[in-house]
Amino acid sequence: LFLYFQFLKALDYSPWNGHLYKLDVGWPKFPEYFTGQPVCVAVDSLRGLVYVAQRGDNIPKVLVFSEEGYFLYSWNDTVEIPHGIFVLSNTTDSSVWITDIGTGKYGHTVKKYSPSGKLLQILGTPGNAGSSLYPLQFDQPAEIFVEESGDSYVVDGDGGINNRLLKLTEDYKEMWLRGPKGTGIGEFRIPHSVTVDSFGRVWVADRDNKRIQVFDKDTGEWLGTWSSCFEEDGPSSVRFTPNNKYLIVAQLNISRLSILAAPPVGTIGKCVIVNTIQLADETKPHLVDVDMKSGAIYVAEIGAQQVQKYVPL
Repeated sequence: LFLYFQFLKALDYSPWNGHLYKLDVGWPKFPEYFTGQPVCVAVDSLRGLVYVAQRGDNIPKVLVFSEEGYFLYSWNDTVEIPHGIFVLSNTTDSSVWITDIGTGKYGHTVKKYSPSGKLLQILGTPGNAGSSLYPLQFDQPAEIFVEESGDSYVVDGDGGINNRLLKLTEDYKEMWLRGPKGTGIGEFRIPHSVTVDSFGRVWVADRDNKRIQVFDKDTGEWLGTWSSCFEEDGPSSVRFTPNNKYLIVAQLNISRLSILAAPPVGTIGKCVIVNTIQLADETKPHLVDVDMKSGAIYVAEIGAQQVQKYVPL
């Protein structure tokens, strides 16, 4: 443990460096576009776009902003109750992935859209909750992370019958599966958010177990657990900073963002909080995303019914 803390010190992970981020009070330019309850946010760093999904009746479900905070356009055709959102972007193309926990004809699915909102792909069985892999079914899927290769990771679900982490191939076949509900190694109670680091490790916010679990992305092997940082409240969202130096974690019930020291390749080590951003009471940060160019953090706040942007100092 001493050597691990020496490693953190060498990389300037000191918890006494002061604040690492500040609120961008000018983002967005016109907050009144949030007419529902923003639940998730995703950044297309290459194109400078920020996608926000919100819940509510007779409102646009997806809002698109510039990184400067100007509202650009919205779309609403086939999203029922959004939960998580993810953008896969490269120099030639980009796609927007949304998990839908609705119970109507579009629900219990993960959907792929074009940036303008054209529905391109549906994963799962629309309108039917289940645990099947053939055909693929979900029950309130919480979030998806898609790699450049086309492989994807789905945490399923947000309080439904499934408590699992599923890796899918480019053609949406199961590669490996972790779960089910429980408190043991590789088991979950509301796996709520998922991300992958540059060292090939999958990080899952195991919300009701008040821990983060880590797996090898190729084999699904369990690599470690962090729980000591989450005694007050479980993690609801996990995202890395562009250099993989920090892990940004939202804690919904205590309205806090925790900035954790990301471990090097080969070890998970101990959970170390480098910095925190304490939000106002009842702000309730649900899911976050990080701009891979600027390092800015975008926070979807279901209590405050807004999205806020924090920029690195």
